Amino acid sequence: MQAFTVHKGIVAPLDRSNVDTDAIIPKQYLKSVKRTGFGPNAFDDWRYLDPGEPGMDGSKRRPNPDFVLNQAPFDQATILLARKNFGCGSSREHAVWALTDFGFRAVIAPSFADIFFSNSCKNGLLPVVLAEDEVQNLFEQVEANPGAQVEVNLEEMTVTAPDGTVFSFTLDEDRRHRLLNGLDDIALTLQFADDIRAFEDRQRREWPWMAEQR
Repeated sequence: MQAFTVHKGIVAPLDRSNVDTDAIIPKQYLKSVKRTGFGPNAFDDWRYLDPGEPGMDGSKRRPNPDFVLNQAPFDQATILLARKNFGCGSSREHAVWALTDFGFRAVIAPSFADIFFSNSCKNGLLPVVLAEDEVQNLFEQVEANPGAQVEVNLEEMTVTAPDGTVFSFTLDEDRRHRLLNGLDDIALTLQFADDIRAFEDRQRREWPWMAEQR
């Protein structure tokens, strides 16, 4: 997965609390495990005025002009700003895939659902927890200056607002290490590839009957 160190980008203000994973990616689009191709259906029910179906080209549908991600410059946003309890609902990992496929690199909110938070860190999407008053400050700045950019620095664990104000956040060291180095579960395992091969070689020597049964 793509490593995350420092990212600066346009912020899209999604002024809603309790955004659940079915809103992020509706259930009818959960027909693939390829991690890509979900971006056109991110926030599908809010984003389009007409119903869609898996595989349908989003350009052939009627966008909802009132939805923030259909409005310039927010349609080019790479950071999502939201309210508390973002990513609640089902545990579908597709919700994170939809956000990253849209182009988001980070989500800033006062709180996240636990499983969504974990899935984000495993897929290169940085979930940033800030205090509610800090999030409100960012909302006010972004709404006063559409297209304003925010810098998220995972190395320093800081968020720099458009006016230069710096907010600090925390992330446990294991998840921070994963994101900084672009390590998903498979990549973490492959770090021990030499040890795994050595174990398999020793196993074949000491228990050859096991190898014969494979």
